[in-house]
Amino acid sequence: MTVGERLARFDWTSIARSLDEDGHAVTPQLLSAAECRRVAALWSERDRFRSHIDMARHRFGVGEYRYFAEPLPPLVEALRRETYARLAPIANRWSAALGSHDRFPDDLAAFVARCAARGQRRPTPLLLRYTAGGYNCLHQDLYGAIAFPLQLTILLSRPDDFTGGEILLVEQRPRAQSRGHAIALTQGRAIIFPNRHRPVAGSRGAYRVTVRHGVSDVRSGERRTLGIIFHDAD
Repeated sequence: MTVGERLARFDWTSIARSLDEDGHAVTPQLLSAAECRRVAALWSERDRFRSHIDMARHRFGVGEYRYFAEPLPPLVEALRRETYARLAPIANRWSAALGSHDRFPDDLAAFVARCAARGQRRPTPLLLRYTAGGYNCLHQDLYGAIAFPLQLTILLSRPDDFTGGEILLVEQRPRAQSRGHAIALTQGRAIIFPNRHRPVAGSRGAYRVTVRHGVSDVRSGERRTLGIIFHDAD
């Protein structure tokens, strides 16, 4: 079954509702265990990547990540293309709710072309690797003037390969204390979450909530994930 066929079986009404109400949505299994192992094994193929980041060196946390180079591996490319098409209507609805005139095209190729026109030409899907003691500070994945409002992370490791390492989402609401979520995934499932902002329904219409994400301390073992970001980097 192709990635597109799998995504077509998901309940996107429920996913959209979870994004609206909770600020994130966890999908059913998107990748098989064999596909997770195959993607995780790409870490050792250095020519697949355009850059390697040591988080500690930049005070981003403790761990490593590598951005894929073009051409993306076929499975990663399919995930990015097919998931974008499902998320674009939600992104447009959110943009309208926040009073923005930004609208996102229906297909990824058109969106990537828009990024390129603004000087954002470097692909941003990435593999992340943490070992015991690793973590990722709260942040936002912004790489230029254009940013798609949603992204996803897929757990490649088995949950018993590591302990800790929950995905952290923290929302800063206007004139209120921050709200946090800690989400543990199972292998092959994805979490979809805001890249920067999301609308929240209020008594006077929607208001803007700022969202940052990170990873809690990995207490033991090794944790690998695939991150799918739709806008390219400058």
